[in-house]
Amino acid sequence: MSQFFMNQKQQVVNDAIEGVLLSTPHHNLARLALGPQMRVVVRNDWDKSRVALISGGGSGHEPAHIGFVGKGMLTAAVCGDIFASPSVDAVLHAIINVTGEAGCLLIVKNYTGDRLNFGLAAEKARGMGYQVEMVMVRDDIALPDNPQPRGIAGTALVHKVAGYAAEQGQSLTEVAALAQQACDATASIGLAFTTCHVPGEARDDHRVPEGCSELGMGIHGEPGASTLKTQNSREIVAELVHQLTAKKTDGPLALLVNNLGGFSALEMAVLVREALHSALGKQVKLLIGPATLVSALDMKGFSLSVMQLDPPLETALLAPVEVSGWSPAMAPATVADLPAKLADSLQSCSPSDNPATAAIVTTICQTLIGLESELNQLDAKVGDGDTGSTFAAGARSVLEASEAGELPLNQPEALLTVVGEKLATVMGGSSGVLMSIMFTAAGQQLTQGASLAQAFTAGLERMQHYGGAQVGDRTMIDALQPAFAALLNGDGLTAAATAAKKGADSTSTMRSARAGRSSYLNQESLDGVKDPGACAVEKVFAALAG
Repeated sequence: MSQFFMNQKQQVVNDAIEGVLLSTPHHNLARLALGPQMRVVVRNDWDKSRVALISGGGSGHEPAHIGFVGKGMLTAAVCGDIFASPSVDAVLHAIINVTGEAGCLLIVKNYTGDRLNFGLAAEKARGMGYQVEMVMVRDDIALPDNPQPRGIAGTALVHKVAGYAAEQGQSLTEVAALAQQACDATASIGLAFTTCHVPGEARDDHRVPEGCSELGMGIHGEPGASTLKTQNSREIVAELVHQLTAKKTDGPLALLVNNLGGFSALEMAVLVREALHSALGKQVKLLIGPATLVSALDMKGFSLSVMQLDPPLETALLAPVEVSGWSPAMAPATVADLPAKLADSLQSCSPSDNPATAAIVTTICQTLIGLESELNQLDAKVGDGDTGSTFAAGARSVLEASEAGELPLNQPEALLTVVGEKLATVMGGSSGVLMSIMFTAAGQQLTQGASLAQAFTAGLERMQHYGGAQVGDRTMIDALQPAFAALLNGDGLTAAATAAKKGADSTSTMRSARAGRSSYLNQESLDGVKDPGACAVEKVFAALAG
């Protein structure tokens, strides 16, 4: 089955071109009125007094080539169908519409269709009196024995260098010479985990074995040079860098880190890190990317391109442009760690003894530990079956600290804060954080003179504020809120336990849950099942009431 976002296959390229024209940030693009089959995008601010630059090829490599049309780069881009060279007529019409007396340079990736169609168009234009030169980009080094190296992401670097020369008013001979120098100074190599989705066609997701990667997979999905039995970032970059440094080893380099379309921003950041920490890193004076400059639709892969720098090439790469697809070149930044203030350790509270408080802590913890299996079984019906283990883990941590004499048992405000810290660390998940919020906020209230009932009520409010659950949402709130309300009213633990039980029982008849994992279940799955968190609250208050 094809996986491609489009309306009609035959219109996808024209639709995409129109989308680019509608969204260009510089409002400097237009298309020549040549009909739907000859797709030529041009600068609308071009005056023909400088050398015109034309590139293009098959679509599917976006932002190449339209994304490089604008001041400082291309004058026009000629777009073919997906992975198909544009016609001779389309290239010829691009030439005659943007070329003045200064002449025109064609920048062509080294593929047979592009070579022939751009070449024939150049010959026809010359016969019509136009000055036309052509440079061929052959930067791919993945196939060392191939007499016709392919043009891949390094093409964008050639566009940039030639665009700078043309913008400076250099002659066609000078622009062509600098573009050729850029071609000769550039080497690229790519790698992919999978090939790409082509409109209307199924992708062969099994061509590359699982856990492997294909070195030198072409930007049209062509088979690569070899298969690497790894997807490890460091191992892959080391292999690519080894091959690049064998080709371009002298002096400072520009490094282009190019996304072939399917890598995430996270993966591309890892790639940059690996490349700059590799044997190549010390030579990199300018970094371009990570960015998608020459893609292969959604291919999950990347390419590295290096250009040996001299002052003219460096100046050209750094010059500003008005295009949407270029990523500005820059010197690699350094990683700096600024001094950081650390939060005061909550464990710095001095331990203290209070037998009555210790007994309460022990009762609560032993109750939750004893409920582990029962709560897990209950949670298995409405959640992921770990509520008992989660509560028991927090209880064991607090109980062990109490028995070891590590808790400030005679300082209620400090005790609640320490318990909150332990629950967040040990319980994990949202329940641990929610309980920690309640205990931490309650401890803060005690320091401000609140009673214990007032403190826990305020802690519950903070828990609800961040967690979002309310009474009736089928959570532990349904038992906690009435229990704390009873304590706040001065009714004592027995009344609080009764209120907690009533609240917990009510959860078994609630028709839906509006918070937690239970919110994803239907009514039939919830009927007659008590919320495990509310059940835990009920049992704890029952144990405290004795």
